[in-house]
Amino acid sequence: MKNYLKLMRVHHYIKNLLVFAALACSGQFFDMTKLTSAVVGFIAFCAASSAVYIINDIRDAEKDRKHPKKANRPIASGQVPMRNAYALAATMIVIAGTCCFIAKNMYASLLMGLYLLINVGYSLGLKTLPLVDITILVSGFLIRIIFGAALTGIEISNWLYLTVIAVAFYFALGKRRNELKQLGDGTREVLKSYTVPFLDKSMLMCLTLANVFYALWSMDENTVLMYDTKHLIFTVPIVLLITMKYSLDIEGESDGDPVDVLLHDKTLIALCAIYLAVMFLILYL
Repeated sequence: MKNYLKLMRVHHYIKNLLVFAALACSGQFFDMTKLTSAVVGFIAFCAASSAVYIINDIRDAEKDRKHPKKANRPIASGQVPMRNAYALAATMIVIAGTCCFIAKNMYASLLMGLYLLINVGYSLGLKTLPLVDITILVSGFLIRIIFGAALTGIEISNWLYLTVIAVAFYFALGKRRNELKQLGDGTREVLKSYTVPFLDKSMLMCLTLANVFYALWSMDENTVLMYDTKHLIFTVPIVLLITMKYSLDIEGESDGDPVDVLLHDKTLIALCAIYLAVMFLILYL
């Protein structure tokens, strides 16, 4: 069972919490109808993302066996038979589809289909194209946000969309940067097209934009009117600290994976918890 959970990348489900982002930021988190829809959407995305990871591991099994870390993955190491992996991927897709059917939201269902289509394309070869590979990784974050908004019927500020896009590009670039620095360009074909200076400059640009976009959202006229508060501006310093701490980790020994960076840094977890607590106080109390 442990190997199957590892294959499904259960610890990466933390990214699927983005499905709740629109609801949480709307001040309507305790609306049970909307919350139930978001929970169903979260389960759907957990299943869909697991299916994507499994398909990717099936495709990359031979390459992973030559990788110092990926050789321990369940399929590459032979701990999960290929036939079982196919069956598990199919089951996850059925679960995701069932959840979308239960939600009865055509737009959300189309977004789920788009997510699966894009990521299957990634596994089939798009990940070898420079910048396309990063853009697909970014699309996963963005689709989760839009999917959650569609399920709950909540409109999201354009500033927040831009913030998510910029942060996601920063995450994706950081992942490629550390893969290139630590393992060289022999483990992933697309890394031959990147250089560390290019990735560093692009990361700095995206991180700067992300902080600017977030600050603009926090003091935007529509945001102030919507939440009837000017206090969101006080969350900006916390966001700055979070991004600086994340940058510090990326500059260290991290492999660059956003989930691994977060889960292995207690200070970063604490800062994120403080941010969520302050947002809760401002939006709900």
